[in-house]
Amino acid sequence: MAKAAPPTVTRAAVAGAQQHRAGQAGAQQHRVAVAGASGRMGHMLIEAIRASDDCRLVGALDVEASPAIGNDAAAFLGHASGVAVSADLRTGLAQAQVLIDFTRPEGTLAHLKVCRELGVSAVIGTTGFSEAQKSEIAVAARDIAIVMAPNMSVGVNVTLKLLEMAAKALATGYDIEIIEAHHRHKVDAPSGTALKMGEVIAQALGRDLRQCAVFSREGVTGEREPSTIGFASIRGGDIVGDHTVLFAGTGERIAITHKAASRATYAQGSLRAVRFLAGRKSGLFDMFDVLGLK
Repeated sequence: MAKAAPPTVTRAAVAGAQQHRAGQAGAQQHRVAVAGASGRMGHMLIEAIRASDDCRLVGALDVEASPAIGNDAAAFLGHASGVAVSADLRTGLAQAQVLIDFTRPEGTLAHLKVCRELGVSAVIGTTGFSEAQKSEIAVAARDIAIVMAPNMSVGVNVTLKLLEMAAKALATGYDIEIIEAHHRHKVDAPSGTALKMGEVIAQALGRDLRQCAVFSREGVTGEREPSTIGFASIRGGDIVGDHTVLFAGTGERIAITHKAASRATYAQGSLRAVRFLAGRKSGLFDMFDVLGLK
């Protein structure tokens, strides 16, 4: 029979674990609230925060009609976070330094109003904003720090940088088409990420996307205008998010594609944005700022 480990080894292991926990406790803790806490993205964010060493869930928000109201925000994981899902914005934001919001434009703007009053920063992954609503967010950023991006994925934002480079190199002789696919529940089209891809490409080419975008084709459309950027949207099943930009030239085609297999990538990017906002009092930033890609 093998001998038991000497007591000194056990004590050392215990001491090491205690030091590790003490180090974690002493690290900066980012106090985070999550909007849409009972939704698919809300669950992914709460799970990512729980697994993080430096972020702590202090608020969980949802609409009054949600059956999750009053329940522990981490109940879906089989754990207790000590944070109840609430429909009261001030209650949910009372202890927060930053709110992560992946909801709807109207809801996000209502949340942002209270964030501005309370001095709470915001990470906004909501899509579908009108130009007027984007202007409201820019005004709010005079008083609080905001990271706003149509896609928080690190990989997507690296892809955007690649598209900027490709557009400059392929400025003439190539037709540009953007194809995106998402799950059946997505309510806006094209996706915010597809539009951001179009904006990045148009800017690199010295164009205005509002003037050169083509969002639908049907019937006899005539020949393709060389300066346009086309969009196509697919909705079905449980597709998390696929985006392809096609540069179609004479004799060759170049496709730059990003495919998301899990919303976890959006959650991890959101936490990077939370860390970026630490210590910043105001300003409107995007994921290029967070990732140092500018």
